[in-house]
Amino acid sequence: MTLRPHSSVIFQPVSEGAVLLHSETEVYFGLNQVGARIWELITEPGTSLDTMVEAIHEAYPDAEREMIRADIEELLGELEAQGLLVRGGGEHEADHPSEKASQVLEPSKS
Repeated sequence: MTLRPHSSVIFQPVSEGAVLLHSETEVYFGLNQVGARIWELITEPGTSLDTMVEAIHEAYPDAEREMIRADIEELLGELEAQGLLVRGGGEHEADHPSEKASQVLEPSKS
């Protein structure tokens, strides 16, 4: 199964990266520039984890691919845990966050 943005998440670019707002739960995240690029890649049809790793590696060639992959997986897990990403492609699939958590981003609830 693939991850996709929850239908109620709003993405807003800012100078430091981007802000994600889940309009139903009022959870918001601040993403740095790399996180914002990963979010943009997630929204492109057919983007795989390998594609994301290569795109980030092209931008940061000194970073090791294995570290990039681990960081992306951690970010995706955190976004899913907060309900910003959901598994599957259909609107009727459960939009429930997983229990996986990490320290990539600190969520805030207003």
